Amino acid sequence: MKQFKTLVIAVILFIGTQVSAQTKVAHIDLQALMTTMPDMKTAQDQMKKIQETYDKDFKAMATEYQTKLQKYEQESATAGDALNETRSKEMQDMGARIQKFQQDAQKELGQKEMDLIKPIMEKAQAAIKKVAKAKGITYVLDATTGSGVIVADGEDLLPAVKKELGF
Repeated sequence: MKQFKTLVIAVILFIGTQVSAQTKVAHIDLQALMTTMPDMKTAQDQMKKIQETYDKDFKAMATEYQTKLQKYEQESATAGDALNETRSKEMQDMGARIQKFQQDAQKELGQKEMDLIKPIMEKAQAAIKKVAKAKGITYVLDATTGSGVIVADGEDLLPAVKKELGF
């Protein structure tokens, strides 16, 4: 971690010495921009609906599993060994299906989120580029908390980019 910080500082100093007086640097909190975009609210609403659907299906599967498990446990004393063994295999298979469903749902949710956010990110980047070009800015740093920007005294493009995007 210490080496990473040293590397970041060295890179910033190197860029600083290489940048001529004509170069302008600005910053923007990309996360703040993305969370305030109306498209992001729509994407989050869609993700919530999809998540609720998966949760509903998962709960139904889990309830069915619990119901069968209780039934089979109650009947296990009177059922024969062959039937108990068949039921045990059925419960194992059902448990595996539930686990696979959960894994597949998480994978699909992640992919859907990426599919929804990608065009929003591209729209934000296009607006940032447009504003930066109009203002003659050569470099735009992401000032999102934890992104590595140590000092952000340059121009903040967030208000101008929001205006460009119409909100």
